[in-house]
Amino acid sequence: AKQFYLSVGDNVKIPNEFITSALDLPGYRIVKSLGIVRGITVRSRNCCCTICALLCSLGGGRNSVFTELCEQARDEAKQLVALQAQHVGGNAIIAFRYESHDIMDGITEVLAYGTAVIIENI
Repeated sequence: AKQFYLSVGDNVKIPNEFITSALDLPGYRIVKSLGIVRGITVRSRNCCCTICALLCSLGGGRNSVFTELCEQARDEAKQLVALQAQHVGGNAIIAFRYESHDIMDGITEVLAYGTAVIIENI
């Protein structure tokens, strides 16, 4: 299988409403299943963010620095999985999920995956 790499700068055409963790989309019929699609991003913390986050954690509560980093990584992985779904001809994604794994200290992989499908109005 030929490998291809998509970048977040590419144009995502699948709307958020058509990316779901459910196995169907109410009001739509799945015409064709195109298989599993995925988007992967690897992120590392930089020294400035780590120091700032550690200082924020001294006060307790929500750590907005790390929260923002996590949100950015998840958003990028979601965009990449949508681009892959488009690449294989899909216009929606069902059974959408996220996973994350530490590759090494300070470096995390975020994986988004689901099933690319073609849907049409009922």
